[in-house]
Amino acid sequence: MTELQALLEEIAACRACAGAWPHEPRPVVRVSAETRILIAGQAPGRRVHESGLPFDDPSGDRLRAWMGVDRATFYGDARIGVAAMAFCFPGTNPKGGDYPPPRRCAELWRGRLLAELPHVELTLLVGSYAQAWTLGRRCGPLNETVRAWRAHLPERLVLPHPSWRNTAWLKRNPWFEAEVTPYLRQRVREILS
Repeated sequence: MTELQALLEEIAACRACAGAWPHEPRPVVRVSAETRILIAGQAPGRRVHESGLPFDDPSGDRLRAWMGVDRATFYGDARIGVAAMAFCFPGTNPKGGDYPPPRRCAELWRGRLLAELPHVELTLLVGSYAQAWTLGRRCGPLNETVRAWRAHLPERLVLPHPSWRNTAWLKRNPWFEAEVTPYLRQRVREILS
């Protein structure tokens, strides 16, 4: 067993948040030693919690469209990995949307996991939580951070969350799909070719 496999087993068994939510923790991480493109979102949603497959929902459909890959490639190519800021569904906020990812998950696992993924060429920072964790002080409000997407290249690409909740943002910011998604598709093609 490799160190990465052992770490993934540890993560799968993690119960650090047990009792914090009305449901059992179910860590969802999908990476391998071959991961070249790492997708770092905020946390799994309810559907992902139920299926155990990252981005197994309409936001995943939009993300795959941005990347220019189909579902079979997204889940079947070991060079594409997913490791969010939190690996478990944090629950739904009665005010709307899901609760934010708990910091303890990233604090427990993120550094160790990234150390086992030395071949990552591109990390997609999906949403403000992933951007704030990774970029720290260099991260501003989502709109500013995504607008300055070129400043983080070539190792990182900042993206809004592909959730339906951001449809209005995408309509107000047509430059994103005109500039960023063509760049993303080209990078994905280059890395996977």
